[in-house]
Amino acid sequence: MQHTPKGFRLHIALFGRRNVGKSSLLNAMTRQDVSIVSDTAGTTTDPVEKPMELLPVGPVLFIDTAGIDDVGDLGELRVQKTRRIFDRADVGVIVTEAGGWGEFEQQILEELTHREIPAVVIFNKCDLAAPDATRIIDLDTQKVRCVKTVASEARGLPDVREALIRSAPDDFVNVPTILGDLVPAGELAVLVVPIDLEAPKGRLILPQVQSIRDLLDNDAYCMVVKERELRDALDRLRRPPVLVVTDSQGFLKVAGDTPPDVPLTSFSILFARMKGDLNAFVRGATAIDRLRPGSRVLVAEACSHHPIGEDIGRVKIPRWLSQYVGGKLEFTHVQGHDFPDDPAGFDLAIHCGACMWNRREMLSRIIRCNKAGVPITNYGLTIAYSLGIFERALGPFLGALDTYRRSRSNRSPQADV
Repeated sequence: MQHTPKGFRLHIALFGRRNVGKSSLLNAMTRQDVSIVSDTAGTTTDPVEKPMELLPVGPVLFIDTAGIDDVGDLGELRVQKTRRIFDRADVGVIVTEAGGWGEFEQQILEELTHREIPAVVIFNKCDLAAPDATRIIDLDTQKVRCVKTVASEARGLPDVREALIRSAPDDFVNVPTILGDLVPAGELAVLVVPIDLEAPKGRLILPQVQSIRDLLDNDAYCMVVKERELRDALDRLRRPPVLVVTDSQGFLKVAGDTPPDVPLTSFSILFARMKGDLNAFVRGATAIDRLRPGSRVLVAEACSHHPIGEDIGRVKIPRWLSQYVGGKLEFTHVQGHDFPDDPAGFDLAIHCGACMWNRREMLSRIIRCNKAGVPITNYGLTIAYSLGIFERALGPFLGALDTYRRSRSNRSPQADV
């Protein structure tokens, strides 16, 4: 389970003041010295991540944050990094000393509540003082689970585990399928997997591996080919597949080689649905028609890698979009967890499939763009739109296709001027 990708782990973030015992709690939970423990306030400077197995939930990722009450210029930078963790948290754990609930803790709880992130409150150091009974009643009224611990002595940990398990969101426990609802048991899907310079040596990229596993889990068949072998592979089949899935970069060739009556989509679009909000991304893609030469486009990639050759985010998508618009666009690229707090000023945001992330962080970015009035879409949808095969790529997703057609019919004539 230590090799489970982060995107499939329940993200549990620890928040609180400096020196309330967050690091001691993490070390006790993981039975390892993951975070430095010291009586000096502010020892934890950057978020510390620790993957582990939390039965019966499964693989989780604990994130220990710097104290939210840090001070000074350096302290403000630490607080900014801590606040970004809200975007990633599936469960938020507020650690406070018994009897120490105050403005900081209340602000964290309000932020978690606003984001609809389940919260657990841990009153630590209960050997020194008892939590305020009125406060516990108030939190219980808000349906916030409370636990009493002495982390330095590993006391109260079973109660912490139970609270975390009960707080796990339903959409994590009931993990959505990638292809299981599109390819019935006993049917065949053909996966088109280009092997280019950026493909990891000796391996397939994560969305491809996860799609293969998902098909097998749902008792479906799977055929994997490269794009130039697709037509021959289809000719050899006694009956056509129920779905063809391609890497988005090969959309045009694969669309040309796949019979019109065979549904077609891409890995990126599958993950737009699994990791984000497909309908929101579809609406965002229609904003491509409103781009003009000089428009500002934000391109965001979840994982950091050294781009080489015809990089999809830095070379291919800018080229295809510029050709579609008929002029040069202004592109800004960000990687990893870097993303503008306020993306206002961009005319469009384009995101990768986020296969390395949990769904909450992707949804947080969608919400952030919506608040700023910036349309957001993803790589696969952008490529399909700019290449003129958008409806074909949405064919397997009737709801998303309906969203697109409605958005087109609702547009005013001036929108195309």
